[in-house]
Amino acid sequence: MSRLRQLDAPGASTLTRRASSVRVDGWTLGALAVAALALVPILAIVVAAPAGGFEAIAELARTILGRYVANTLALMLLAGALALVIGTGCAWLVSAAEFPGRRILGWSLVLPLALPAYLAAYVYGDLLDFSGPVQGGLRAATGWGVGEYWFPHIRSLPGGAFVLGIVLYPYVYLLARASFVAQSPRQFRAARSLGATPSRAFWQVALPAARPAIAGGLALVLMEVLADFGVADYFAIPTFSTGIFRTWLAMGDKQTALKLAAVMLLFVVALVAFEAATRRGRTDSRDGLARRDDGPLVQLSTGGKALAAIACALPVLLGFAIPAVHLLGMSLDERAVGAGGELWTYASGSLWLGLATAFVCVLAAIALAFAKARSDSVVAKGAIRLSTLGYALPGALLAVGLLAPLGAVDVSLTRAARDGLGWSGGLLLTGTSLVLIYALSVRFLTVAYNSVDGGMAKIPPSLDAAARSLGARPARVLSRIYVPLLRPSLLAAAALVFIDTVRELPATLILRPFNLETLATRTYRLASDERLVEASIPALILLAAGLLPVLLLARTARR
Repeated sequence: MSRLRQLDAPGASTLTRRASSVRVDGWTLGALAVAALALVPILAIVVAAPAGGFEAIAELARTILGRYVANTLALMLLAGALALVIGTGCAWLVSAAEFPGRRILGWSLVLPLALPAYLAAYVYGDLLDFSGPVQGGLRAATGWGVGEYWFPHIRSLPGGAFVLGIVLYPYVYLLARASFVAQSPRQFRAARSLGATPSRAFWQVALPAARPAIAGGLALVLMEVLADFGVADYFAIPTFSTGIFRTWLAMGDKQTALKLAAVMLLFVVALVAFEAATRRGRTDSRDGLARRDDGPLVQLSTGGKALAAIACALPVLLGFAIPAVHLLGMSLDERAVGAGGELWTYASGSLWLGLATAFVCVLAAIALAFAKARSDSVVAKGAIRLSTLGYALPGALLAVGLLAPLGAVDVSLTRAARDGLGWSGGLLLTGTSLVLIYALSVRFLTVAYNSVDGGMAKIPPSLDAAARSLGARPARVLSRIYVPLLRPSLLAAAALVFIDTVRELPATLILRPFNLETLATRTYRLASDERLVEASIPALILLAAGLLPVLLLARTARR
């Protein structure tokens, strides 16, 4: 009998592990509920897109689809290439060489992330247009007239790629620098001792080891370019985001907008798969460049040090300093000060919308983090993965995906309220703040979850077990142990979600109630009317709000 028990034990333990891997407890159910809510926009687009059959899809392909695909791909390619070159090059210079200002530039190179891309587009459009100060100064200095000189047209696809590239390159820079700093200097020096030049050692040793990290940063850049609405709209570039916005709101063609969103969703799926693949990559890192006791890896001449300083300072100037100084200068104009009288109205709209979204995201993030900590099941892990897909979904896609099923549900609810309660008002959900908060929570839940999950990982499970063994109820354990220990992570999560919500443009434009105006939508409307001076103060507030997470990133990079 004992021998039979010994033979059965491995099988029994295997069955136990399999059962626990698919076990569904209360926290897992909570994670599943969050995942279901997060998947509503995606499922709505997938279900509604085939309406009209093959003929409707073929008509879309014959008319506008090709232009949207071509422009979106071109914008992603050009902006991604620019961000890749700037981010990787500056990361290598800061990590491997010594030059004047290296320490300051090391964290300053992250600052362009504080500037929303649409603000940079407004500034460079104002600076580089024919009537702007740059071309005006050029004509005054040279005496040239109209048509007597060539100047790059900023309101174009290459201009949009330039703006997006100089603002988004820090995604590549941060991950590339972290990888370069973590690499072993011995491999690079071994290649140099074998006769390889610094450039050859970089291309054949340092760069291949950092390739997964660089690809991960590039994936984030491409996601941001795909999601962009403000730059493409201001520079009149027909992309998926602007196409969905105009087709749904301006033309009232919901089916075409849903089909465009479905094609855009294919881009999102490809980018998510690409980003996930980069996380599986491994580098040859061992002991880190930061521990080099015998000097930098690359010795630069005096001229080389000057060029390196210029190469690292130029992205900071273009991506942050010039737009910030220009906005600050315009904010001192009398028109800007006069328009600031209504500032509190827009600031209060941004304030309560950001706080509400942050509150919802933090609650959902706590549910997901506890599901991960308390349940080791495959179901919980899958629910968390699905719940955090929102970071890759563009705001325009999210808005259209929510409006599609919302209409049918809202009509049914309104009819029931009218028949049962005598309701005489309009639709109950459409055009309300609840839908906007829902969409923004889906989009920024990942930001909150990453912060809360990081804090949860630092709490020993033994604290929970000890409290439960002493008879403490789950609610008491949560309030007396987890909330105090997680307070920094919860505050960080709320702050980051708040800032992202305040800066979000396309989803807010599509879903906001008529009586809600935020700093982002106000800036967009004024800039669209070429009233950039009046938009400068709210734009500066948005820029200042973005500095908090950027400074946190810079601090992490220094460490």
